[in-house]
Amino acid sequence: MKFLPFVWRQLVRNKLRTALTAGAIGLAVALVCLLLTMPAGMNALLADVASNTRIVVHNEAGLVYPLPYAYLQKIRSQPGVVAAASWTWFGGAFREEKGVEFPNFAVEPDPLGVVWEDWNMDPQALADFRRYRDAAIVGRGTLLKNDWKIGDTVTLKGTIWPVDLRFRIVGEIPSERAPHFWFQREYLDQALRAAGLGGLDFMGTAWVRVDDPARVGPVMRDIDAMFRNSEAITASETEKSYFANFFSMLEGFVTIILIVTGLVALCIVFIAANTASMAVRERIGEIAVLKALGFSRRLIFGTLLAEAVLLAGVGGLLGALFSLVITRVIHAQAEGWSPALGPLGSFIVTETILVQGLFLALFVGMLSGVVPAFGAARRSVAATLREVF
Repeated sequence: MKFLPFVWRQLVRNKLRTALTAGAIGLAVALVCLLLTMPAGMNALLADVASNTRIVVHNEAGLVYPLPYAYLQKIRSQPGVVAAASWTWFGGAFREEKGVEFPNFAVEPDPLGVVWEDWNMDPQALADFRRYRDAAIVGRGTLLKNDWKIGDTVTLKGTIWPVDLRFRIVGEIPSERAPHFWFQREYLDQALRAAGLGGLDFMGTAWVRVDDPARVGPVMRDIDAMFRNSEAITASETEKSYFANFFSMLEGFVTIILIVTGLVALCIVFIAANTASMAVRERIGEIAVLKALGFSRRLIFGTLLAEAVLLAGVGGLLGALFSLVITRVIHAQAEGWSPALGPLGSFIVTETILVQGLFLALFVGMLSGVVPAFGAARRSVAATLREVF
């Protein structure tokens, strides 16, 4: 009698229970694999939206505190700085009853295409943005959300400044993940002066493009050193670090996800252990006969343990492959047919996660099968037969 065929025959005796147990283990392993993509997926998402040559300069006290606008020219004069532009929050609302639905900033038109060169904005749109005082460049995501198109005229009602500004959309940021609404800083400055509120002598943040990724660190240190003893101390950081601050609340969420992953693994153990115990109890008479025929305790133990490991391994393999297929399909959809799924395309089940899922299933099989297998193997033939008859 061959060992593995014998183990397999025992598993398929109750096909429904075996299929349900393998399915439960497979779905649990698939869930674990999908959850394990989150840390790497978040890093990939940040790397996708951030440039390695762009830095952000803001007030050390926080983003809500402005910087003097005179800082921008000093930043531009620093060695290694290719171009610099400022963002000043306007806080305009398209639908007043809904409040601010998308970020809108006053920016300088000239350095826009240089600082964000990697965004591949249309040169004609950038030229029109410089030409018309009321021009606006809008992210594709905001255009689609509000059913706008290039050439439309929109009005934003000020929620911070008591001025309403009317814009004509001259171009887009070609990314459905871009929610930005940019307009000329001079337009806001003139509107404030006309309302008797004085000029716009401050800025929110400065966005700086450096000529070489290796010089990013020195440039940040030089900028912060230049304003160390000034009225508003600056804090410079990479674009990736800047966006990571907005995702910092998700770090705790990722930790919770990993804890849930551990609890899911524990649930798999209980499910598999219950199935293994039921299988052993149903076959207690057969096990006694096998012992009477000369099967050793070690062989009985190995046979029962192998059943649990094989069942969990098959279920875990199917679950891990299922999670791999799901993430690959989403990634393909995000890159091709449905760019709106772009962020989800960063969460990929790698080969490492696939192996981890498979080893988790095998570990669950061993842990769940060892107790009932040991209990059945250590019983004497006489004691087992007395329970049966």
